[in-house]
Amino acid sequence: MQTQDVIVIGGGVIGCSIAYHLAQKGAAVVVLERDRVGAHASSAAAGMLGAQVEMSFPGPMIELCLRSRAMFPELGRELYKRTGLDIELNTAGLLRVAWDRTEAEQLRDRARWQRELGGRAEWWETRSVHEDEPEVGADITGALFLPDDAQVSAPRLTMAFARAAQALGARFLEGCEVTGFLIDGDQVTGVETVDGTFRAGAVVLATGAWSGVLARRLGINLPVYPVKGESLALRPNQLPHRKTLFAHGCYLVPKADGRIVVGATEKEHDFSPGVELGAIHQLAHEATRLVPSLAEAEVLSYWSSVRPGSGDGLPLMGHLAAVRGLYVASGHFRNGILLSPITGALMAELIAGTAVPELAPFSPDRFLGSAVRR
Repeated sequence: MQTQDVIVIGGGVIGCSIAYHLAQKGAAVVVLERDRVGAHASSAAAGMLGAQVEMSFPGPMIELCLRSRAMFPELGRELYKRTGLDIELNTAGLLRVAWDRTEAEQLRDRARWQRELGGRAEWWETRSVHEDEPEVGADITGALFLPDDAQVSAPRLTMAFARAAQALGARFLEGCEVTGFLIDGDQVTGVETVDGTFRAGAVVLATGAWSGVLARRLGINLPVYPVKGESLALRPNQLPHRKTLFAHGCYLVPKADGRIVVGATEKEHDFSPGVELGAIHQLAHEATRLVPSLAEAEVLSYWSSVRPGSGDGLPLMGHLAAVRGLYVASGHFRNGILLSPITGALMAELIAGTAVPELAPFSPDRFLGSAVRR
């Protein structure tokens, strides 16, 4: 039997960030990962930091996203200093393309309220888009330019969090599947795994799309479900665009190694592996519609993974009142990479005993009215 301060279940970007921020506070942390660190959505993600492009209306979610995005420049330097890993932060900005006038009006309205919140957002007419990115297709109706939305290498960010946490004393056990929880009254005191028993004062459930599956072993129904996403990578003769391009139907993310990541499908409640031919056809059609010259690009690879959706579209972050010592950090859907810094920092504060009012809108207890209990 092994004892530590905190057990983090899940070695994706969220679990690794929580472990890193806890280790910074001097906590004894062990991360238990069923497969390998970053094996699923954290490595499959395109790495967009779309704090503005993903948000259709104001509220606590965009405020959290903006705070997290602002952390990346310093975080990148900090992680590089600790690990030597460059997270490949790309700050060229993002163009959210409109295909018709209705979509253009919606994006202009989004720009208005985002500017009112203090964000930078500019509407570009079609001519301005083509002057800046001449390879973009001719049939667009302008684009919303978001200069502060950025992107990183998702696998490198995940691994940098993990290595930095290890350098501060956190332990990572791969191939270590959690099979059950240790409960004393209404408090979780540890977990059972294929490698033995681990005890801790706090247990963090950060297993992405599988969080709901594990929670049910405690008799709790967390509305976290899989959203399968399929993507592919292209290598053009030369990069046809510098900025990330986002349109209805696909996004194109240019990477430091010369690849363009094309994503992604969304298939709810689907854990199935593999990539369907129809998905490749759909992504290829949308990509070449957006940038026609990509028809000549080499197809390097394609893959799929599952992102954690939630019952109301917001992440679940906080402790569960029904089970003392149990914390949840899941349901980030397409924003896990973006929200990983702020999630790690705020969850570490909460676990350390500090009140964190910013987490109130994301409390998993908001769903307990529909909880299933033993």
